[in-house]
Amino acid sequence: MAERRFLIVTASIGSGHSKAAEAVEEELKKVYPKAFIRIVDFSAWDVSPATAFMKASYLFMLHFIPNLYNLMYCFTGGKAGGLSVQSLISASTARDIRALVRKYQPDVVICTHPFPAGAASWRKARHPHEFLFATVITDYSVHQMWIYPNVDRYFVAREAMKTDLAAAGLPTEHIYVTGIPIMEAFTQPVDRTATFRRLNLSPDSPVVLLMGGGLGLGGVEAALTELEQFAGSIQILVVAGRNEKLRRRVEALARRSRHEIRTWGYSSEIRALMAAASFLITKPGALTISEALAAELPLVLHDPIPGPEAQNAAYMARCGVAVWVSEPKKLGEVLQQLLTEPERLQNMRERARAMKRPNAAHSIGAVLIDALEQRSDEEA
Repeated sequence: MAERRFLIVTASIGSGHSKAAEAVEEELKKVYPKAFIRIVDFSAWDVSPATAFMKASYLFMLHFIPNLYNLMYCFTGGKAGGLSVQSLISASTARDIRALVRKYQPDVVICTHPFPAGAASWRKARHPHEFLFATVITDYSVHQMWIYPNVDRYFVAREAMKTDLAAAGLPTEHIYVTGIPIMEAFTQPVDRTATFRRLNLSPDSPVVLLMGGGLGLGGVEAALTELEQFAGSIQILVVAGRNEKLRRRVEALARRSRHEIRTWGYSSEIRALMAAASFLITKPGALTISEALAAELPLVLHDPIPGPEAQNAAYMARCGVAVWVSEPKKLGEVLQQLLTEPERLQNMRERARAMKRPNAAHSIGAVLIDALEQRSDEEA
């Protein structure tokens, strides 16, 4: 039997979609060590100029007119508005997915972002037997932009999302509640005492982790300003992502802070930093949340990107694993409470332990294996 060929199509609009793609790739390599597996960034200019333009427009709106992005998100969330925009995006990117399929000739196409999912659905409708088509929804809610009729397998974070997709007319037998895929490192236990020694941290002071996602957003400086008001001793770990300007500003703040502040850019140390932290302050990106749940780490969620991140935050707050600070002026009050209420943090850890789905990538791999075997049997 010929070796399997997998094409994983993502979009580097933030880091979460790409990280989910990498987690799926990691799992598939364990199952099919000799398989051809390729991750492609659909938002690269040389892959899909239309998607690259949409990415640039998205980043511009986030930085300069976030309210406009929120209006667009709400408009496309409705069926009428969403379907019209979906059709436009799918039509404008159809040639791009066709080029990828012809180049890589995949048995399976897996999408971790709605833009390539729309293009792949367009292709699948016209060539239904060309490839098995799977979509991994990398949020904790379903937006209309994720919903396409030609997906063979959907993977979602929670049961309510399966219900939403079924209500949209998608067959329930093709929808799997797996959680959001994260790298295997987050499924492994970490020796917290050894981590403290390696990072030269004191066990006698709280450790607060601040992360701004891959783009270095998320109100990091505002959180640092509030933490500066805390009279006790705090150890603060800041991950600035790819935002070098933010990293330099945090390093300048660290030189005059009453607390010990350390900074990282885009780091491979996230699992260790989460193991050391008392709680995490971050914007509510779904991948960061999923990693924190796997690490059983309490969350303070604030400064969301309009749209899905606000929904992520509200859901996590309802589940008791996070505090959502929807009003910036209340951030300081929340941080003061958590730094002086260890029992509350312990309760949040227990809620995270009950909610986490660290083996999502493994579950996705298992479903795809079964689907491929079923497809082979049908073709035989």
